Amino acid sequence: MKVLVFDMDGTLGDLYGVDGWLEDLRAERTRPYAEARPLVDMDELRTILIQLQNRGYRVAVTSWLAKEASKAYDDAVRQVKLAWLNLWRFPYDEIHLVKYGTTKADCTRRHGKEQTLFDDNEKIRKGWHLGNAIDASDMMDYLRGLLT
Repeated sequence: MKVLVFDMDGTLGDLYGVDGWLEDLRAERTRPYAEARPLVDMDELRTILIQLQNRGYRVAVTSWLAKEASKAYDDAVRQVKLAWLNLWRFPYDEIHLVKYGTTKADCTRRHGKEQTLFDDNEKIRKGWHLGNAIDASDMMDYLRGLLT
């Protein structure tokens, strides 16, 4: 099975572009997750992903929660991230909103080694061993190429 795995923060949404994002996360406020603007044209991304799903690709979201967060904050962040994906009509087949530092490959390993991760974090990309790992800045070009 071919799987496309998307990070959220810094890949789909511009969390780090929200003023005061770090202070809010440390204070366990969800505002930055809700206010993050998309980093790509979400209409184009949705169109591409639906076409790829129709060709047999599975779309997964695997995103970390905030570092050193309480369980209540983790739960709140999960709700806000789901709402963000729904607001932008991101067409995912499965979602994993996991503790900070979780090995992302563990979330989708059962699908085999024909997976592509899109992530802005170089360390995470270098640790990916289930297929390709693409820098978020190259994501749209890569996805367009899958349609040709």
